[in-house]
Amino acid sequence: MLLISSNSAWDRTLDDLFSARALISALILGLLLHSTVQANIPETDPELRSRLIEAIRESSSFDDRFAAEVWLMDMSKRLERRIPDPLARLELLRMVHREATRSKLAPELVLAVIEVESAFDRWAISSAGAQGLMQIMPFWLKEIGHPDDNLFHLQTNLRMGCTILRFYLDKEKGNLTRALARYNGSLHIKPNRYANKVFRALRRNWFVR
Repeated sequence: MLLISSNSAWDRTLDDLFSARALISALILGLLLHSTVQANIPETDPELRSRLIEAIRESSSFDDRFAAEVWLMDMSKRLERRIPDPLARLELLRMVHREATRSKLAPELVLAVIEVESAFDRWAISSAGAQGLMQIMPFWLKEIGHPDDNLFHLQTNLRMGCTILRFYLDKEKGNLTRALARYNGSLHIKPNRYANKVFRALRRNWFVR
């Protein structure tokens, strides 16, 4: 569980998010059995269904396969406007969940960071030279002894981004606002617009109620 010690409303929201996830499978199972909800579930072609099952099987970060299917389908629908290819969406979401969970971060928080950092453009390069989904600076590759690694590689970028954010969160003793500001290099700016952008993206697009 991601533990947030700050008293800010958004820090408490992230803590609630993790608490709620334990109940989501049971709640959605009941909804899926309701005929009205069943009628609103979009049909998927056999190939997509097959790929989803494969993604679920490979998603070891999930507690069970039903929870994996619920989360992947929910987030895939939210991400459709930004990544039209359904198979690409599933692959990205599977990796986001795995790397976020590995770093003890909420996957939804990582999605919000990606939205703000790169708008889900895996080839994004900032004016400062930061690269990829989570906008990692290339100097980190030399720092960790992997100068030949490719920051446009999804798993490499996600693993480094999640690890860096987790480090700053620990450094700030769970204060998510300050951790995000450190991630963005804007800790000295108050109020911190970057952290507020991430919280706004989380609330509007990724928060699981």
